Amino acid sequence: MIIKQDELDLKPAGEPRPQPQLRTRTELLQAFDQSISDGREAIRSTSDEHLLKPWRLLVGGRVVEEQPRHVMLQDSVFNHLAHHRGQLTVYLRLNNASVPAIYGPSADEGRFE
Repeated sequence: MIIKQDELDLKPAGEPRPQPQLRTRTELLQAFDQSISDGREAIRSTSDEHLLKPWRLLVGGRVVEEQPRHVMLQDSVFNHLAHHRGQLTVYLRLNNASVPAIYGPSADEGRFE
């Protein structure tokens, strides 16, 4: 989205953007595979020049952040995903579940036995 569009409004005027209703594992996996394919195509089709152009995040038409596309990709994709992985590991620990390898082996994988 950051490569293909110039901005995203999280609360646009009028009707909200329809969200797909993924009800089965098959639908979820198909949507995931399609998003991976779309993302790879977006990366293949872009240029350094395009990634230097500004991209804006809006809420209700008001700009809340504007940065070059490459900065927004770094912040919103890579850095933000690390944050959610951290949330997931805390959730798993609080539920007495094993934590899988995320950035390498976890203490739950028995590598010290």
